[in-house]
Amino acid sequence: MGLTHINEAGEASMVDVGAKAVTERVARARAIVRMQPATLREIVQGNAPKGDVLAVARVAGIQAAKRTSELIPLCHPLPLSKVAVDFETAQADTLTITTLCKVSGRTGVEMEAMTAASVAALTVYDMAKGMERVIVIESIALLEKSGGKSGTWNRDGTT
Repeated sequence: MGLTHINEAGEASMVDVGAKAVTERVARARAIVRMQPATLREIVQGNAPKGDVLAVARVAGIQAAKRTSELIPLCHPLPLSKVAVDFETAQADTLTITTLCKVSGRTGVEMEAMTAASVAALTVYDMAKGMERVIVIESIALLEKSGGKSGTWNRDGTT
């Protein structure tokens, strides 16, 4: 199988998805942000000096998903039907950001979900860096996707 974003002349090219079927496509992604427990506590309690970090990060992630095609050169602009950004603090030093993107379209929303997670994580860093400089955005990963010809894929290997 050849590279899909390269044309016959070896040039970068946006894939023609015009012949693909319109299906509901869903993708979930995750970003993990590590910081000192005291910093995370202040963020969760809404006491960060720059304001409500999680609310701003949620809006930033949603906005980023909507603008993915402006940031990633060969992504198609998509009429997203849903973008969700959620936060979990299962460990005292870890903020897990999970995103969900949906579209009825001819191409998937994996990049939108990962862009939302990335920008939400960067926003957390930006708003909390005055409290702590050693915050680490540890990983960004696609968790699952569904829809289209390739069907369902999950990071854990289940379908």
